[in-house]
Amino acid sequence: MENYRKLTGEEIIQLQTQMCTASDWDSVEVVMDFSPEYVRATRFSGKVRLGKFTKDFEMAGGIRKHSGLYHTTLHNVTVGDDCCIENVKNYIANYDIGHDTFIENVDIILTDGRSSFGNGVAVSVLNETGGREVMIHDCLSAQQAYIMALYRHRPALVEGLKRMVGRYVDSVSSDIGTIAPNVTIVDAGYIKNVRIGEYCKIEGTSRLKNGSINSNRHAPVHVGVGVIGDDFIICSGASVEDRATLSRCFVGQSCHIGHTYSASDSLFFSNCHGENGEACAIFAGPFTVTHHKSTLLIAGMFSFMNAGSGSNQSNHMYKLGPIHQGIMERGAKTSSDSYLLWPAKVGAFSLVMGRHVSHQDTSDLPFSYLIEQQNTSYIFPGVNLRSVGTIRDAQKWPKRDGRTDPDKLDCINYNLLSPYTIQKMFNGKSILQNLVKASGETSDTYSYQSAKIKNSSLHKGLMFYDLAINKFLGNSLIKRLETVPDGNIDAIKARLRPDTPVGAGQWVDLAGLIAPKSEIDSIIEDIENGHLADVVSLNARFASIHSNYYTYEWTWAYGRIMDYYHLDPETITTEDIIKIAEKWKKSVVTLDEMVYEDARKEFSLSAMTSFGVDGDSAQRTRDFEEVRGGLFDSNTFVKAVLEHIRVKSALGDEFLARMRKTGE
Repeated sequence: MENYRKLTGEEIIQLQTQMCTASDWDSVEVVMDFSPEYVRATRFSGKVRLGKFTKDFEMAGGIRKHSGLYHTTLHNVTVGDDCCIENVKNYIANYDIGHDTFIENVDIILTDGRSSFGNGVAVSVLNETGGREVMIHDCLSAQQAYIMALYRHRPALVEGLKRMVGRYVDSVSSDIGTIAPNVTIVDAGYIKNVRIGEYCKIEGTSRLKNGSINSNRHAPVHVGVGVIGDDFIICSGASVEDRATLSRCFVGQSCHIGHTYSASDSLFFSNCHGENGEACAIFAGPFTVTHHKSTLLIAGMFSFMNAGSGSNQSNHMYKLGPIHQGIMERGAKTSSDSYLLWPAKVGAFSLVMGRHVSHQDTSDLPFSYLIEQQNTSYIFPGVNLRSVGTIRDAQKWPKRDGRTDPDKLDCINYNLLSPYTIQKMFNGKSILQNLVKASGETSDTYSYQSAKIKNSSLHKGLMFYDLAINKFLGNSLIKRLETVPDGNIDAIKARLRPDTPVGAGQWVDLAGLIAPKSEIDSIIEDIENGHLADVVSLNARFASIHSNYYTYEWTWAYGRIMDYYHLDPETITTEDIIKIAEKWKKSVVTLDEMVYEDARKEFSLSAMTSFGVDGDSAQRTRDFEEVRGGLFDSNTFVKAVLEHIRVKSALGDEFLARMRKTGE
């Protein structure tokens, strides 16, 4: 706790000679070793406390400025040691300013009345007219927001969450704002009721009102030129730039919002990227990306999503207002000029092309293409499993996780194949098989969810899903048995038994967290019963589930292995294990070979069109090679696919040899 003293008579006289004034000099207190030398043309009002001013700030270009107060007005302000505050056009009122902070050329910074600094603001996500409001706050995670927005069928849960958030809001509300240490605020306009975390940089911002910027030394926040923000939370590591506009928004950790992007009543969670376009009432789960001016995302839920240019949705199906919503499950993406008429639901890792107005629900047909052909929606089930783009996406997301804050709010599972997506494939197989039973093997097309599925696409879909199921179940089995030494079948049976019953049933994807539904239900019941009463503990529960993912995954996989391969846990043999491993090896190699052939298309002669301008074919090939990092066989990704085939084949051979030795 800093010790303060009154100004001496000599110090007051010196300050007055330096054009300083005060409504009451007795209300101005300073640290013990304060010197008035660097306080000039400053007006004091209310209770003011000042630190010492001993250091220089080195600015861009090499100029140095000494800490101090110059041409400013302070009202009820505490200024920490070694701050520089200069050229405040109006005043700074009701703020605690941390040490080593630099403030220059700002209009006004004030806290007016008791404020929660953006905490507790209700964001009308998914439905513009209300009904799915999420109360934003500093500790909001994607998982918290998911259950608050989508579990409205459990009113006791919603009320419990509101009470939980309300307690947090009360704990951070104050009539004094905070600017933490090592903050930079320059050339800014109107800042009112904003709490600013350490190491934040605010440069050229137009207006910030009622918000929190949760910057810290591990993950600083930057708010740039022309930004307007009203009723917002900006999390650590985020950047909001270049005249972006936020109104009732939550910007998650390491998000980037810029290039005039406009968003209202929207939530952006970890690593989202929004530029140029517009968002209204969206739930943007982790890694939602939209770059284009012509793209509008509205009233939808997305995650791991890339929006093509001109992507659009409508939530005005009838005349009762914008009441309809849509969901694109994880990894779903849109092509240029795609359109979806809500309500609709698109399955995980699917691609949407064209205009779709028939309200499809393809959630049980993951990894599909949804393509419009002559005003009709066609589904191509499972085809995205062979896409080189899908594999590339799965590899790039973990590498693009920019979160440097040790306290990560969102739980993110990057697995392409998981109990969540594989259970969908089991459902998809049943759907496709039932379509064949209902319409016959020889039908040219089958109708499903107001869309068409061609005969050839249906049978390919069954093949794709079988390959993926064999790959996932085999992966789980081989991983489980990797530590089992050579021995008898009893040792294998013992290792195969799950460590916990948790995970055996349905799985859900809570905006990045893949989890057994039973565990989410347990959390919900604890909130409803009042056993879970604060937002930090709630995040810890989600994190605990996340950390136990592979334990729970095996419980689910074990049950599916027994069912899918028609095995009995008591009578399983090494020969059964060997057959599963052989299917796994074949499936892995087959899928990788499909990806390999899909990648080859990127290196075809047609793909080289527009390369080698003004030259012959040799120059075109050379230009393509230089720009794209080599031709097909030397491409980094292609070589990685071939290496994956080699490694997995070797792993399969080693495992099979060990199992055969075990069975001897």
